[in-house]
Amino acid sequence: MPEDMWFVRTPEEAQRLQLIRSVSEAFAKTAGKHDEEGSFPHEHIQRLKEIGYVTWTVPKCYGGKEISLYEMLLHQEQLARGDGSTALAIGWHLGMMLNLRASDAFPAAVFARVCQNVVSDGALINSCASEPATGSPSRGGRPQTTAVAVDGGYVLNGRKTFSTLSPALDWVLVTAGIDGKETVGEFLVKAFDVDIVETWNVMGMRATGSHDIVLKDVFVPADHLISAMEAGQPKKRNSDGGGWLLHIPACYMGVALNARDIAVDYAAHYQPNSLPHPIAQVPHVQEKIGQMELKLFAARTTMYDLARRWDEADAQGRRALQPKLGAVKVLTTNAAIEVVDLAMRVVGARSLWKDMPLERLYRDVRAGLHNPPMDDVVYRSLAMAAVRALHPDD
Repeated sequence: MPEDMWFVRTPEEAQRLQLIRSVSEAFAKTAGKHDEEGSFPHEHIQRLKEIGYVTWTVPKCYGGKEISLYEMLLHQEQLARGDGSTALAIGWHLGMMLNLRASDAFPAAVFARVCQNVVSDGALINSCASEPATGSPSRGGRPQTTAVAVDGGYVLNGRKTFSTLSPALDWVLVTAGIDGKETVGEFLVKAFDVDIVETWNVMGMRATGSHDIVLKDVFVPADHLISAMEAGQPKKRNSDGGGWLLHIPACYMGVALNARDIAVDYAAHYQPNSLPHPIAQVPHVQEKIGQMELKLFAARTTMYDLARRWDEADAQGRRALQPKLGAVKVLTTNAAIEVVDLAMRVVGARSLWKDMPLERLYRDVRAGLHNPPMDDVVYRSLAMAAVRALHPDD
């Protein structure tokens, strides 16, 4: 069985994965160009719309495929083998649609409108909550973006950072402090109404289009206030345990698999004149390749096992999985970083050259440390869960 089919379970998954593999291979040809330029891969996103990929996590009742979390990870991992930036960017849309499907966080009429827009027009959505002053929203800071109540709705003003996929978005879910209250609201905003400031100039994942978005007197109708919660309260979207966020480790696994393939292929063919055989037969190189294989096998097996458990669980079971889902992200992302580092060591100084993808993969995989949930948050969550398990009444 081919290595990339190891986790495929059904003929339908295999057929869809073959389609994603073909587009991923095409994306690989232009990934380096977008990385070098820091440009957004509009043609990649358009191709994903053309094949209907952006609809695959939409419920069947609205015309989507309603694929499982498990299957979404198969495709996200494969996309990232071609271009990590494209995979991470579109993963936020795919994952968010799955999250909204699982959590019932949107009012039914609003969710139906968004789903129909995705299916009929290829519309894209993402949540934009990070701000310069508050950092990651997972840290709990009150957003400085404000929402002032007016007749028929609210007027929003503020600025969001790390707004991934911003050049292609149609809908933006924005957090804002409601003026005169301690409440923080989530507002569904039409992307047409916001301004994009192209600030994204970073070391890795350079083509995700994670620019700033600015809201200047943006009117939002009252029915687009999706939720309101007191400071520190969890969002309704978090009621599913956050399984959808596994699109993040799946992406970095794809980057690591690409690095592994490059290193193994190099080792199998490179033969310096000091050796009578390729370096793949050198013991210390074999050890590094073996380490890569073990790390990939352990991380991927854990990731797909937790995805399957999430798919099969009820609402309460999904919430209970949250600490372990965070553990998957930390385990998998750190394993991916280690695998890319080992791949660089196998190839040696040649891996630093710009005409090889490894140096880009090395930069891209580091970004995983800064995607949610962060390592320290996960360690604390796991510790608290362990204490509760032994002392449930404390």
